[in-house]
Amino acid sequence: MKAWLVQQGDQLIEHWVDWWRAEDGVSYDRFFFTLMILLLGIGFVMVTSASVPVAERLFGEPLHYAIRHLVYIVIGVGCAYLALNVPIDRWLQGSMVLLVLGILGLIAVLAFGRNVNGSTRWLYVGPIGIQAAEPAKLFFFIYLSSYLVRRHEEVIENFKGFLKPLLVLFVFAVLLLMQPDLGTVIVMFGTSVVLLFLAGAKLWQFFGLILTGLASMAVLIVYSEYRWRRVTAFLDPWADPFGSGYQLTQSLMAFGRGGLSGQGLGNSVQKLEYLPEAHTDFILAIIAEETGLLGVMTVAGLLFLMLVRALWIGKRAVQKGMSFHGFLAYSIAIWIGCQTFVNIGVATGALPTKGLTLPFVSSGGSSLVIMLVAAAIVLRIDFEVRLKGKHAISGGVHA
Repeated sequence: MKAWLVQQGDQLIEHWVDWWRAEDGVSYDRFFFTLMILLLGIGFVMVTSASVPVAERLFGEPLHYAIRHLVYIVIGVGCAYLALNVPIDRWLQGSMVLLVLGILGLIAVLAFGRNVNGSTRWLYVGPIGIQAAEPAKLFFFIYLSSYLVRRHEEVIENFKGFLKPLLVLFVFAVLLLMQPDLGTVIVMFGTSVVLLFLAGAKLWQFFGLILTGLASMAVLIVYSEYRWRRVTAFLDPWADPFGSGYQLTQSLMAFGRGGLSGQGLGNSVQKLEYLPEAHTDFILAIIAEETGLLGVMTVAGLLFLMLVRALWIGKRAVQKGMSFHGFLAYSIAIWIGCQTFVNIGVATGALPTKGLTLPFVSSGGSSLVIMLVAAAIVLRIDFEVRLKGKHAISGGVHA
């Protein structure tokens, strides 16, 4: 029996190694992959801890959200495995189709979506809810990366070439604001600005775009009553701690209780339904309360390392003349960074409240699945860059 178990274990390890390595021995980026697995593990533990009270009340099953989160992890890993086997050139060839699908998905939400907490962001297929904004983000970044490859000279030398992708972004922004979903617009805008800058857009265009974006957001806030309430609550949440400032004050209490090392896993008070969305948008507050500053810095550090690694992968791709690969890796890295920055800023009171998940950590079906697909694309980009380098070396030896 012992010998059989050892044999089965060896076979599993062998299958895992075969999957991990391509047939020619070119590996995927182990460091990036490890960061992703660590974040998924931390996310599962913290979602389980943060969701027990609300799951018990709503469903009579303390592990309801934990099981749901695990199911989405499995779905996300399955989709990521499929994406890992798609050549990057296929994404380039289908970029316009994906762009249209992203727009149609947002239109379908407005036409057939279900209203939840005052926002119409979800399409339901039976019991499964799909947040169309999540694939729309990925599809737009694929389009933008392809545009920067096809029209790179035009973007650098001609203002018209710089403006075209922004008009597409404007269409997405209008559809998203009709849901309304300003948080996603901010992430898409921030990612687009940085990507255009990395692509070589002129400095005056870069700053002009930032000022235009900030002015537009200011107008949207001033002329929207609920957004204005969020801003005033963010500036002084204690002025109305049981009204507009409630969620932020509860989040700040969680950070205060956590201190340096936290109250211990499972010992959060704020998750006892004092803090709304404790296992989704505000999971960082529960991490802070249960694991303290050390836990928050660990999660933030892992996400930062993932961002840096993706940027490094993109840089290597650009250096090898694989421009689309590079721009796509850049866009995914910046997307992860922007969304992390906004989520942490909201949870700590540095930014007004926005409904955005913490990448790879928060509970959230569509967001988690799409983030895993995006991470798989980065791994595929790295694989193809390594493959090209190996072939170039082999060619040099034979020559």
